[in-house]
Amino acid sequence: MITHPASAQPMGHPPKAPSQDPALFLTADGRVDWVDVAKGICIVFVVMMHSTLGVQELTGENSWMGTFVAWAQPFRMPDFFFIAGLFLMKTIDAPWRRFVDRKIVHFAYFYLLWMVIQGVMKGGLLTGDPGAVPGVLLTALYEPFGTLWFIYMLPIFFLVVRFTRRVPIWAMLGLGAALEIAPIGTGYLLVDEFCSRFVYFYAGYALAPHVFRIAEEVRAKPALALAFLIAWSGVNAFAVFTPVELFGELRSISHVPVVSLSLGALGAMAVVSTAVLLSRTKVGAAFSYMGARSIVIYLAFFLPMVIVREAGIRFGLIPDTAILSVVTTFAAVTGPLVGYWIIETVKPFGAFRFLFERPQWARIERAGDRAPRAAIAPAE
Repeated sequence: MITHPASAQPMGHPPKAPSQDPALFLTADGRVDWVDVAKGICIVFVVMMHSTLGVQELTGENSWMGTFVAWAQPFRMPDFFFIAGLFLMKTIDAPWRRFVDRKIVHFAYFYLLWMVIQGVMKGGLLTGDPGAVPGVLLTALYEPFGTLWFIYMLPIFFLVVRFTRRVPIWAMLGLGAALEIAPIGTGYLLVDEFCSRFVYFYAGYALAPHVFRIAEEVRAKPALALAFLIAWSGVNAFAVFTPVELFGELRSISHVPVVSLSLGALGAMAVVSTAVLLSRTKVGAAFSYMGARSIVIYLAFFLPMVIVREAGIRFGLIPDTAILSVVTTFAAVTGPLVGYWIIETVKPFGAFRFLFERPQWARIERAGDRAPRAAIAPAE
């Protein structure tokens, strides 16, 4: 059984080591059931955004899929980072070698590997200019490449939390909130995204005991949770689709400082609540499967997305923008999973396992120093 936080801790101090609790509803392989569902929901929303906006940009048409993507904007990335921080307290005090191996080297390996793959494809094969590839790759070392910025950002967040783990929680949450609220727009993606997202990642880490307690309450009182979700979805829609003048521009209320932070926090809890309610259903099982392999999808979804999108538009196979967006999203989510399944089950393709599983040579943690741990998804 894996351990996890089950009871609330004082807000003024870093969270204590998690304790075991038999009421946490683990899956057969020792994973918290609703967390994988939440991760599955998050990855689908992210892929849907890239697929839909890409299709709409090429067709020059909006669709109901674009409307749905806009509705999810206030909570899509906040929840992704929030969930990513939930189990950090389990490893935050680990020996430095183990911490760096699992939280820094791990993500650096996948970033560099897929940076090269995407750089060669987007900078060379798709543009017909192979000479541009070295410049693209060099830039990607300090300016995160395309969709991989999330992988680049996580180790930065891990290190910041590690170095500030003795700072009172209220101070760090206050600083993170201030950075999110402040209209920071340097034009440098790493700085801007750090300021916008750190508070959610830190909240996932620091407030994990409370989050797990809320999840238990949702499971015990599903009707109340459903009422919250209905009210939240209406409030979120009102904020997204109601225009207001902001800094001399016409934006939606959801972009107003403080409001955006509130919507991000409420949206994160809405996804947690939805995940708990779905965790014992067939729909939840599908999201759980995707969530347990979310990084496989995140790393590779761009390829099937581009192929299906380009084929649908260039050859007129799917003239309707909304339907093409749906098909592209489906292909982008399932394509990497099918590819990973082939690598796992078809022996000749096992040589490509390094695409999603970090090989031994890319580890710095000594085999004898590794602590026992529950089975986890590849590349997680």
